[in-house]
Amino acid sequence: MTRLRRSFGAPLAVLLVVLAGTWILGLIAAPQAIMIERSLWKMERPAGAAEISVEIDRLYNRLDVLALDRAAADSSGRLAAIDAERAALSARIAKLEEQESTPVRTWTLSNYAQMGRAHLWIFAKTILAALSVTAIAFAVCYPIAFAIAKLEPPRRAALIMLALVIPYAINELLRVFAWQMILNYGGPLNALLGLAGIGPVPFLESGAGVFVAMVYAYILFMVFPLYNVLETLDMNQIEAARDLGAKSWQIHRRIVLPHARPGIAVGCIMTFMLSAGSYSVPYIMTRGTAPPWFAQLVYNRFFQASEWNTGAAYAVSLLAVCTGFVFLMMRLLKVRLRDIAK
Repeated sequence: MTRLRRSFGAPLAVLLVVLAGTWILGLIAAPQAIMIERSLWKMERPAGAAEISVEIDRLYNRLDVLALDRAAADSSGRLAAIDAERAALSARIAKLEEQESTPVRTWTLSNYAQMGRAHLWIFAKTILAALSVTAIAFAVCYPIAFAIAKLEPPRRAALIMLALVIPYAINELLRVFAWQMILNYGGPLNALLGLAGIGPVPFLESGAGVFVAMVYAYILFMVFPLYNVLETLDMNQIEAARDLGAKSWQIHRRIVLPHARPGIAVGCIMTFMLSAGSYSVPYIMTRGTAPPWFAQLVYNRFFQASEWNTGAAYAVSLLAVCTGFVFLMMRLLKVRLRDIAK
């Protein structure tokens, strides 16, 4: 705060702190806290509900007996006594029925236990698929980022970056639908394969189309962090390694990749989290006929089954895995949050 006040003055420093606090608490911490809190309870029948049901049945039986007694009553005094007892029983029954039917909040971990074997398998497949998308994206984007940062002249590098950015001016859903048409049985890719006597290849039904569309959809999230880091690499280090007889793969393993670790960490984290939480891409690319990804299960729990507490538990489980992946990448690549933030 003192540094901000010295740099921007007291009013602007306070405004920056308020805006940053609002962003962190209101848009990051609060939604996650609400989701976690919602996953830890469920509405259940009150304690002793079975006993209350038995008592209600007994009181209804007593009302039936009083109805018979009223029909056989031979004096006004007896009728008044019966009517008074019936009114008291009716009031008692109404109170017990309200108590029996009003659910109570019960703190429990049972929402997480709703994830049976089938859903656990879908969860595991989604995580493995997200890891595969991340690995493919890195394999595709690393050469591109290195070529733009170090091999191409500035003008050509700018054109390549522009070519990467322009498709993102189109809505993501339209880009995914475009890939669905390209990879469809009657699409241009199968038409080209048909000219070579191959196909038709079921890209969409096999699930390969999901990986293609996801790598394409999230390619910038891998390219930009890698490019930003590789741009700071001193080419003199590479030239010195070549003068000492190092081969290209040795240069990348010993010089380029260690320098690019923060960018690799950021790119992998962003690509993995976007892939693991993707809903529209796998649904559109498989036309909803393939087994769902875990994000689709979360959606179904919330909006189709109306089980918000179970949906919150599913979402928290996915959040826990993504958070664990962040720390795993930091440990494997030996980077800190400060390095990632840069």
